[in-house]
Amino acid sequence: MKKLPIHYCIYFLIVLCLSSCKKNYITYYNKVNEIDSIYRLANNPKLAVKEYRALFKKYTPKNQERIEEYATYIRLADQYHEDFGGKESLYHLISLLAPYDNKYKNYLPLFNKYGIDNNTVEQKIADWKKDLDKSLIDSFAIAFKRDQQGRPFDTLQVKRNVEKNAQLFKWTFEKFGFPSKDKIGSGPMLTLISHMSDSKTFYPYLETKVLEYVKSGDCPPLDYSLLVDGNKFTPGKSTYYGMGRSFLLKIDSATINRHRKSIGLPSLKHAAILKKDYFKNLKENAAHSSE
Repeated sequence: MKKLPIHYCIYFLIVLCLSSCKKNYITYYNKVNEIDSIYRLANNPKLAVKEYRALFKKYTPKNQERIEEYATYIRLADQYHEDFGGKESLYHLISLLAPYDNKYKNYLPLFNKYGIDNNTVEQKIADWKKDLDKSLIDSFAIAFKRDQQGRPFDTLQVKRNVEKNAQLFKWTFEKFGFPSKDKIGSGPMLTLISHMSDSKTFYPYLETKVLEYVKSGDCPPLDYSLLVDGNKFTPGKSTYYGMGRSFLLKIDSATINRHRKSIGLPSLKHAAILKKDYFKNLKENAAHSSE
């Protein structure tokens, strides 16, 4: 049997390594949910810090809305005098907070404690904004406005605009990938994606493609769940990921929770606790800012 040239062998090994090293962020999200339960439900913050540290060595951290795993990890590590990586980790946190307007101000005392002054924080955010894709920002600013035109009464205009925005998503996916916050900054992306469930032309493509971006870590699983449930939901009959369940007389929580776990969403009970804590923190932060 003829042997392959050595450079072919090396090439195949590299391809094999790259394919095997590609991380599936659904595993990450489920682990975050598990660790958050250790902290929030089992009240074991020290173990949560240890588990988060191990997870963040394997995956580049996210900081999802409501659960805020990376900020929680750093805050708890600081509280219990655990090593979280110092300034480099705080700089990464700054980049994760950057899309959310003035949210970084809640963490200024923490940044200051480790030698990062307010001017440095603001400069880091300004530098982050410089790297955003200006053309994509403009395109999606138009899409966000277009998405609301005609709602809720002019159904014909809404349908036309949904197809235009769905086509924009397809074009963006093919040219740039998912329009994540590190590409276009903040914006009502969740609302926009959820409305793509009404696209007659592009929905099958979007359902498949957006799931790929959930796995790659570019799209939050919540966005995908709203896209799918918006398309599949029948009032009074069913919900796949639990969205719109308030319209149902009875739900199968166990089945819904299995579906949610399959894309990295917390269980219905866990999500309710996260929601409660999130709005409690919003209220407390608003009270502090008004003092």
